[in-house]
Amino acid sequence: MSNEQNIIADTLFYCTSSVCRCALRSTLYTMFLLLGVLTLGACRDSTGPVPPNEPNESEVASSLQPGETILFDGKTLGRWKITDFGGQGDVYVKDGSIFLEMGNDMTGVTWTGPVVRMNYEITLEAMRVAGSDFFCGLTFPVGDKPCSLILGGWGGEVCGLSNIDYYDAADNETTQIVSFENGRWYSVRLRVTPNKIEAWLDDEELVNIETTGRKIDIRPEVDLSQPLGIATWCTTGAIRNIKLRTLPDQP
Repeated sequence: MSNEQNIIADTLFYCTSSVCRCALRSTLYTMFLLLGVLTLGACRDSTGPVPPNEPNESEVASSLQPGETILFDGKTLGRWKITDFGGQGDVYVKDGSIFLEMGNDMTGVTWTGPVVRMNYEITLEAMRVAGSDFFCGLTFPVGDKPCSLILGGWGGEVCGLSNIDYYDAADNETTQIVSFENGRWYSVRLRVTPNKIEAWLDDEELVNIETTGRKIDIRPEVDLSQPLGIATWCTTGAIRNIKLRTLPDQP
């Protein structure tokens, strides 16, 4: 082979080797880059999917008003026990509500937890599911005395307090006539202070009575609802969102 041919061959070998080395370096760089990306991705995936934002207990508590306590969590009866009236219908929790099936005559639940007897508000939602009598008979303490707020009694429309000066909700100054719809939720708010009982239905005032010097009591049918209970009469009702809020002491 001539010198000229040798020079050409050497040149081609050098160029080819350089190209290979460059290609090799490029390939290795790309491989390391991909390996790094895959490693970062694996580390990121190892943490698992980001869970949805769910309120924790402190967030739930912060959503309540000062002094407010949830009396029903929408899942279990908790400290509510089925009232043994005799002849009561089924009681169960469904869709975040307590259902009180029609009894013969009464069905209800009674609170077994701590009780506030003065300077408080109770709020709840109540619905008449079926029937034509009271779907919410809320018995509550007024100091050391019991009283009941009746919604839809005596044929389905009478509301008021039982008893005031021995007269029940159908025959005292708190008597109101309200036409209720089956299947509709109604908001109820009851306030007890030293000299007054007040109640609202869907934010409309239902009861506002001075209690100083008055005889406060209940009908014997709801004796077992003391000190705090909710009952129905020959009617299927549902209740939910039951809360109690303590109020500042008032003279």
